Amino acid sequence: MADAAVDAARYPVGRFKAGPRGSAADRAVWIGQIAETPQVMARLVDGLTPADMLSRYRDGGWTIAQVVHHVADSHMNAYIRTRFAVAESNFTVKPYDEQRWSEFPDATDADVSPSLLILRGLHTRWVTLLRSLTADEFARELLHPERGPMTVDSLVQLYAWHGRHHAAHIDLARTRAGTPGR
Repeated sequence: MADAAVDAARYPVGRFKAGPRGSAADRAVWIGQIAETPQVMARLVDGLTPADMLSRYRDGGWTIAQVVHHVADSHMNAYIRTRFAVAESNFTVKPYDEQRWSEFPDATDADVSPSLLILRGLHTRWVTLLRSLTADEFARELLHPERGPMTVDSLVQLYAWHGRHHAAHIDLARTRAGTPGR
């Protein structure tokens, strides 16, 4: 039972599972979720004190600040991966050590305003790019050494989920800290 509780805290919106190739309507929903991520993150941390920002969503989990900084780091990588996958054939993703990145001083700082600024600008560009892609470009393949073969379509699904996933972590941390979400 304890494992189920830990799993529920680790994956509050469920584990990611790529669906079949999306339709234009599916992609519009996923891209809309990506577009909303910066505003959702900003709303969730609005009014939190530096001490609140150091609250964790589960024992052993990241702080709220680390989650926000991680989303900026992760989505920067995703944007670049999208561009490479569309521009180059046989693109192989360069993985990074998310845990190590979350421990750098800029990723543990309670001030998340730089990461929120990154997310706003980054998502504006990323969404503009995504909305311009053709069905053939969404079908372009890339290789993720840890996840295996992917398409731009599945990458979009992953990052639509990723924003919701980490927003739910912030909600959990706020609840644990006694500052329920907005």
